Order: sequence, then structure tokens, then C-alpha cells
Amino acid sequence: MSKRLLKSGMIVSAMTLISRVLGLVRDVVVANLMGAGASADVFFFANKIPNFLRRLFGEGAFSQAFVPVLTEYQAQGDMDKTRQLIARVAGTLGVIVSVVTLLGVLGSGAVTALFGAGWFIDWLNDGPSAGKFELASFMLKITFPYLWFITFVALSGAILNTLGKFAVSSFTPVFLNVMIILSAWFISPLLSQPEVGLAIGVFLGGLVQFLFQIPFLIKAGVMVKPKWGWRDPGVVKIRTLMIPALFGVSVSQINLLLDTFIASFLQTGSISWLYYSDRLLEFPLGLFGIAIATVILPTLSRKHVDVEHSAFAATMDWGVKMVVLLGLPAMLGLMFLAKPMLMVLFMRGEFSPQDVEFASLSLMAYAAGLLNFMLIKVLAPGYYSRQDTKTPVRYGIIAMATNMVFNLIFAWFYGYIGLAIATSLSALVNMSLLYRGLHQSQVYRLTKGTLVFIAKVIAAGGAMVAVLLSLLEEMHVWLAWSFAERVFWLAGLIGAGAFTYLIALLVLGVRFNI
Repeated sequence: MSKRLLKSGMIVSAMTLISRVLGLVRDVVVANLMGAGASADVFFFANKIPNFLRRLFGEGAFSQAFVPVLTEYQAQGDMDKTRQLIARVAGTLGVIVSVVTLLGVLGSGAVTALFGAGWFIDWLNDGPSAGKFELASFMLKITFPYLWFITFVALSGAILNTLGKFAVSSFTPVFLNVMIILSAWFISPLLSQPEVGLAIGVFLGGLVQFLFQIPFLIKAGVMVKPKWGWRDPGVVKIRTLMIPALFGVSVSQINLLLDTFIASFLQTGSISWLYYSDRLLEFPLGLFGIAIATVILPTLSRKHVDVEHSAFAATMDWGVKMVVLLGLPAMLGLMFLAKPMLMVLFMRGEFSPQDVEFASLSLMAYAAGLLNFMLIKVLAPGYYSRQDTKTPVRYGIIAMATNMVFNLIFAWFYGYIGLAIATSLSALVNMSLLYRGLHQSQVYRLTKGTLVFIAKVIAAGGAMVAVLLSLLEEMHVWLAWSFAERVFWLAGLIGAGAFTYLIALLVLGVRFNI
């Protein structure tokens, strides 16, 4: 089982790596074009809202509810019935997301006022941020249709994943990054407001992703004509599971929106610094956490259908071990190499050394919660695969409430950095509750062997940090270096850290046949 999961995980990670690398290239292009000023704040805002809704209608709550039900239908061996379910789901979801998209485009001003209240208040009072509100409202009209395209991308990706075709859906996000990069190069220079060109790139990215997956659906024999099916038994089951999951799965996204809301009252650049920090965090999160979660959900769903309790727990244990093994060094690396990474990736054009300093602080705060973010991705499928969406909702509400309290406390003292601290702390709360629930219900418990494994990984991580600190130069030294020298030293630090970590694992007796 572990070898098959590992192979699937490697496929997803490889495809995700391509997407994440291009995502970093995209962010480098955006940073060079706009830096961390007002225009960047507005673009990131206009891009964040449809992406938040994507997590609800797309690969977040919807996929967590859809995959277990689709797995049940496939287990029955009746392909016609499975196709009928897909058709009903596509038709019903399509009508709902079409209405939401239309409302979002027509009511972009209201959406901007809701999530960018600081800009809206300035607009009402002719304040310095009034232009941000007007521009964000306009750009949302361009970016909001991305929601429609990406919802069907997520639907087709979930279908292909249950068929074991993980590479297609993992590779698809590459096209969003490509279209934004091309738009930054060829459309933005033609416009007086280059950020509008990036918004056009988001729209085109959604369209190309949508078109890319259609041939694979046809080849798999699951390309069907959408039909309305609100009362279809399968659709009823999916929406019953999905409604509570809308909140439970999207807690982290809602937290990020709350960060955006509060950041609209803070100094210019706050949204951008948080964005660049979050983007670096998303690299290992997508490469390892989401990749592992993607491959174990269909497997957990099958084990539940087949009532294989020991195999279910073993799959969960494999996911936790892999996340800790890969996530801990990634977390420590982001925390201790925050400034060098930001300097190498973004410090050019409009992105200044001061932006590096400010963004590094929020990156370290976010990175402190990376392992918890990744564990949430692995522990949550332990509920959704058993078609239990209500329990994570309760935990999500608690995490959400704690994040609000943490936001008020830490943002008051530390500004935008406090928002990142609050998000990481709420992730710890959410992860702890998810594990406690699985433990109490005897679905999954950390074994003594797993705890020893985690302790050895932590020790290896400590050795890695010691080496990094001994080699790391002060920021003024990095600023004096050329770009090539910075790249060389950053690569050397990453290589030395990785080598130390691997050697320490081997010395401690950790083997990779888990």
C-alpha cells in the first residue's frame, strides 16, 4: 500500500512542483512589475476573492464531499450510474456557480466594500485609499469569472483522481501561472494600469485550465452532458456533506480573508507582504501536504467502503509520517532562510530591501504554522472519507473564533505580522482538535513507533538548523553581493541543510521504507 501511495504522491508532487516553480516565476514577474505598493495590494485583493470561493465550490469543500460519494458509485461497478451522477453533479453545481459568478461581477463594488472595508471608508471620505477601492471593484469584474472556470476544473480533477489519473489535475494549475506571466509581459505594458493586465491573465488562466482537461475526460469515458439534479439521491448526499464542509474545509481561507479585511486598515504594503509570505508558504504546502492529502483521500474512502479499519489507520499513519518527514525541514528552512529567499526571488524592480525586511517577518510567522497546515490537510480526510463533515465544522468554528481573538490581540501590537501569527496559532488549534477527534473515536491514534519516528525527525531538524545558523551571513552582507552570489549562497545553504538533515536521519536510524 505504502509503495503505491508513495508512487501516486510522487506523481502529484512532481506535477505540483512544476506548477509551484512557475508560480514562483509568476510572483517574481509580479514583484518586478509592481513591488509591494498600492497596485500590488489591489491585484492581490482582486485575485484572492475568487480564489477563496474556489476553495468552497472547487477543490475544497466540494471535492471532500464529492470524492467519497463518487468512490461509492464506482465501487458498485455500474459505469452508467456513475456517469449519471457526474452529469447531475455537473449540472447542479454549474447552475449554482453561474449565479454566484454573475452576482460577483455585477456586485463587485459590494464585495470590495465587504472585504476591503478600509478602502471603502476612505472612498466615502475621499481619503488616500479611495483609488484602491475603485480599482479593486473594477478588477474584480475581470477576475471573478475565474471562479466559474476553476469550479469545473476542480470537478473534472476530482473525477480523474478517483480513476487514479493524478497527473492531469496536478499539472493543470501550470496554465494559470503561464497566462499571468504572458499577460505581465505582453498585455500589462500596453495598459496605463499594468495590474489590469494581470487580472486579464487570471481570467485567461481559468479558461485555458478548463479547456485543457476536456480531452482527458473524453478519453476516460466520463465526459457527460450536465443535467439539473438537485433532488438526485447522489447529489442530495453530496450537498448534505458539502454544506457543513463549506465552513470546515475553508477555515484557513476565511482566516486569510479576515487578514485581508484588517490589513486594508493598515499601512500600504501590508497585503502585499502577507501575500508574498503566503506564496512561499504555499510552495511546500502544495508540494507535500496537499499532494499527500490528494492521494490518500480516495484510498481512505475505499478502505472505509470496504470496512478495512486497520488499513484505514495505516493509511492515515503513512500520511502523517510523510508530512512530518517532509514538512518539518521545509518549515525550519522557511523560518531561518526567509530573508535570503525573498532577496533572491523578489528583490528587483519595484521590490526593495525594505520590502524584503517586512515580508520576511510575516513569512517567519506563517512558516511557524506550516507543519500544522500540512497536518490539517492529512487529518481532515480521515473525517471526509467516512462522510463525516459535521465534526470538522465544529472544530473549524472553534479555530475561526480563536483566529479572530488572536487577530485582535496580535494585530494591535504587531500589525500585519500579528495577522500571520494569529493564522499560525489558529492552525495549531484546528490540527489539535482534528487529531483529538480521531483519537477519541479510535479511528486513528499515534503509535509509539510513530512518536519515536517524529522525535528522530525533530532531532534531525535541529541538526539542520545548527548548520544553517553557522553558515548564514547577516543581511548587509547579502545586500553587498551580486545576484549570482546570492543565488550561489542560497543554493549552498539549502544543499547543506538538506544534506545535514538526511545524514542525521540515517544516523538516527530513520529509513524511508515507511
